[in-house]
Amino acid sequence: MKVDRARIVEEALKLLNEVGVDALSTRLIAERLQVRQPALYWHFKNKRALLDAMNKEILERSHVNPLPQTGDDWRQYLLENTRSFRAALLAYRDAGRVHAGTEVEPDELQDIETKTAFLVSQGFDVSEAMMLFIALGRYTLGCVIEEQSDYPEGPGRGAELDVAARDYPLLSAGLGHYREGGHTALFETGLRLMLDGAAMRLGDKTVKSSA
Repeated sequence: MKVDRARIVEEALKLLNEVGVDALSTRLIAERLQVRQPALYWHFKNKRALLDAMNKEILERSHVNPLPQTGDDWRQYLLENTRSFRAALLAYRDAGRVHAGTEVEPDELQDIETKTAFLVSQGFDVSEAMMLFIALGRYTLGCVIEEQSDYPEGPGRGAELDVAARDYPLLSAGLGHYREGGHTALFETGLRLMLDGAAMRLGDKTVKSSA
């Protein structure tokens, strides 16, 4: 039986949700597709190439706000874009680890140029625009990997740490706030802090240029 790239990626994503990235293998995918393992190497020379294709498919399916539109506010665009990126990675088990280590492909360069041009039009330097996109992407990836690596909830989860923290009132209050908000609240707080910093830098540049 012949298989094409799309079918291999589809089966790989199903298996990713079932077994996780560590247990995912070309042997297991071949068994599920009822083909010999070498048949997969016609399309993907190694597991990394397959992970790259899986990552691209995950983002194409779930990243719903990739590009700015005419008239967009830069801050609101980055908020929505980064949230969309996070949601896409959270849609699949271990997708954060699948994404880590991937490189931009040539057919994605136009989109990056468009996003960079958008921030430059809002007053950012080219280097600042690029670094902001990279910083937001890596922050999001780190948050997703932490979230997807979290231990399952269970009896007494975190209780020992919470008890020990009672001797430190500031830490105890902060930890309680974190426990209440969870991963999403933590992500949102960090995201807004980063964008606040970008807005301050942009404002300082505007003031200096007009002085």
